[in-house]
Amino acid sequence: MGRFDNKVVLVTGGTRGIGRAIAEAFLREGARVAITYVRSDEKARELERMGVLAIKCDVSRRDEVRKAAEVVRDRLGDVDVLINNAGIMHLMPFEEFNEELFDRMISVNVKGIIYTTLEFLPQLKRTRGVIINIASNAGIGTAFEGTTYYAVTKAAVIILTKRMAFELGKYGIRVNAIAPGWVETDMTTANRSPEEVERVKALVRSRTMLNMTGVPEDIAKVALFLASDDARYITGQTIVVDGGRIDYLTHSV
Repeated sequence: MGRFDNKVVLVTGGTRGIGRAIAEAFLREGARVAITYVRSDEKARELERMGVLAIKCDVSRRDEVRKAAEVVRDRLGDVDVLINNAGIMHLMPFEEFNEELFDRMISVNVKGIIYTTLEFLPQLKRTRGVIINIASNAGIGTAFEGTTYYAVTKAAVIILTKRMAFELGKYGIRVNAIAPGWVETDMTTANRSPEEVERVKALVRSRTMLNMTGVPEDIAKVALFLASDDARYITGQTIVVDGGRIDYLTHSV
């Protein structure tokens, strides 16, 4: 028996990295899992072979999200747990602002959460469901060079989480966020050689209390907790999962 037997869980951006780890974790706990994805067709087919419902859907397009909500309802039933994980990161120095790339991050990282929540809200009202938004510790103030504009979008996710919790609490819906630190995923290692990745990991380790870096499964375990009845009295919160990096930078000379 799993903790989420017969519960319906949707993970946006669920074919890679943190999203995939979350999808697989809920699957192991007995949930009926659906994911959305944009480009990773081969990875989506892998998940389908595991029993996941994979739906091609760009969360920045509300019409596509609306169709995805209909598919999930018709194939699996009403969603009990919504994980707003889909996100993108474009690196750019502050002085080299690229409006097109910034707008794209806003569309996916912020509007994507709004659209997905609104389109699945009728289902979540019926199930008195749970929403978990994936933010970042960058949205609290800690980030690498070139991530300022990405951090702005993740700060928006954090305040959006609080406001959603306030607005939706009357329906019995809990809304929380997870703010990961540096986690080794396709996104964080993109366009870096293995040697560069190791240098980044060493830098991150040197700036955390636990002297370690994270893996997607670390985030998935927190998502399981927040979605469970163990967290029934928790809403409007952002759980930072970064090995103590924020506190390290705040309190160290």
